Amino acid sequence: MDLIKLVEKEFATDKELAEFSSGDTISVAYRIKEGAKERIQVFRGDVLRISGEGVNKRFTVRKMSNGIGVERIFPMNSPFIEEITVHKKGRVRRAKLNYLRSRRGKSARIRERRSF
Repeated sequence: MDLIKLVEKEFATDKELAEFSSGDTISVAYRIKEGAKERIQVFRGDVLRISGEGVNKRFTVRKMSNGIGVERIFPMNSPFIEEITVHKKGRVRRAKLNYLRSRRGKSARIRERRSF
């Protein structure tokens, strides 16, 4: 058991990421390797959930691409995440927004939380 924790600690990154929660609109700059080339791809969407704990913490981001919902799960401590930018803070009343998967149009909107 200690060996697993040792390996997790080795691969953990100490990057400072932006603070966000469920309902926020974020963009994740993710490094992708294709053969010998490497590029950064930006995935922008709404955070559906944040799950896990400690090193195993991960978050799910959903975006609409040509009318089709695309979801991606990112590990929070991934060394491939370059940066996370928060565009809008969402005003939601629950931690996991799985109900958005079945919604279309205006009912799929997330209200914006205004901070003064």
